[in-house]
Amino acid sequence: MTPPTATRTPAVVRDAWLRRYRPLDAAVVRLVCFPHAGGSASSYLGLATALAPAGVEVLAVQYPGRQDRRSEPCATSVEELVEGLLPELRQWTGEPFALFGHSLGATLAYETARRLADLGERPVHLFLSGRRSPAGPHRETAHLLDDRELIDLIARLQGTEPALLRDEEMLRMVLPAIRADYRVAGAYVHRPGPALGVPVTVLTGDRDPNVSVDDALRWSQVVDGPFGVCVLPGGHFFLTERAEDVRAIVEGALDRAH
Repeated sequence: MTPPTATRTPAVVRDAWLRRYRPLDAAVVRLVCFPHAGGSASSYLGLATALAPAGVEVLAVQYPGRQDRRSEPCATSVEELVEGLLPELRQWTGEPFALFGHSLGATLAYETARRLADLGERPVHLFLSGRRSPAGPHRETAHLLDDRELIDLIARLQGTEPALLRDEEMLRMVLPAIRADYRVAGAYVHRPGPALGVPVTVLTGDRDPNVSVDDALRWSQVVDGPFGVCVLPGGHFFLTERAEDVRAIVEGALDRAH
């Protein structure tokens, strides 16, 4: 992939929904990244830094109800999040763009791609990470857990620093957003429609307790385009454990797209 011909000094450029941690004036492609349940845009800072030399600018989605959007109410549905993001996102869709989502973020990336397809706009690639296909029968119930059970679930997934889970004051700050995101996941129902005609790469960890390889393969039932599954060593948050492998997969797919 050809590097950009011009860059800005690294800075955080903020709008309401999208964070630009490594802005590129002449990006070859922009990768819109959707965080996991309870996550925030800053979880993609490392990926933004790693992809910038290849000319890929990461636009990280910031959901309401956390960090600098903490004063805003959390969303209650996938549809609300997608429709809220669209006006700002569509400022970038006139140039090549791709979508990447992890866990709940994969559902949001997929539904955003479907919504954009309805509007005649398609990403050059869709990356779906750490998430079951909506073609399966599973429904999310984590939002029904009490606080201690929810904390135990988060600890088992190993995506949060153990010290944070022992900090009662911090937990009181972050648990509402985590629970709200799990409620969004639990309320999600896949709506029938045409298979999404875009190239898709599904990423999953070989020890993910939430997503089997068969779950990952079922994404092929709802998409209609070049399709591949990458199984990496690790659990649900292999995204962190295998960051260099993820970067290489993303960069390779985007390079082929051009």
